Amino acid sequence: MQIRKLNPNEQPPFDLLLLADPSQKLVEDYIQRGQCFVGTRNNQIVGVYVLLPTRPETIELVNVAVDERQQNKGFGKQLVKHAIQISKELGFRTIEVGTGNSGVGQLALYQKCGFRITGIDRDFFIRHYEEEIFENGIQVIDMIRLSQDL
Repeated sequence: MQIRKLNPNEQPPFDLLLLADPSQKLVEDYIQRGQCFVGTRNNQIVGVYVLLPTRPETIELVNVAVDERQQNKGFGKQLVKHAIQISKELGFRTIEVGTGNSGVGQLALYQKCGFRITGIDRDFFIRHYEEEIFENGIQVIDMIRLSQDL
C-alpha cells in the first residue's frame, strides 16, 4: 500500500471516512481543519486517516479506516505507523487517538503501535451523536483516549 496526502483537488473518500465516524457533519468539520492521508493499492483508495492539530505540540489521529474488503491485511497498522512518522516529521511531541469503548480491534491495534490508554471520555458518543451506535454487539458510549510521546 502506498500512503500519500490527499491532493487539494481530490474529493475525500467519504465512504471510508464514514465507516470510522458515522457523522457526516463531524467528518466534514475535521477534514477542513486537518490533513487527510489516503492509502492506495492498485490505484484504488483502500484506507484513510486524518491528522488534526489540537494543542501546541499535540496532534490527534482521527478517523483511521480501511475498506471492509481489505481489512485484516495489515493496512490499518501501516496507516497508524505512517501517521506517527508524519507527526514526528511535522515536529509534534505527542500524538493522541480516541476510539469507542466497544472497539476491541482498534484498541489492540493502537496499543500494538505504541499508544497507551490515558483516559475515558464518559458518554462522549451520547453527547456528540444523535443516533445510537453499536459495534461488536455493544453500544458505543464512552471514548477511550490513548496517546504516545513522539
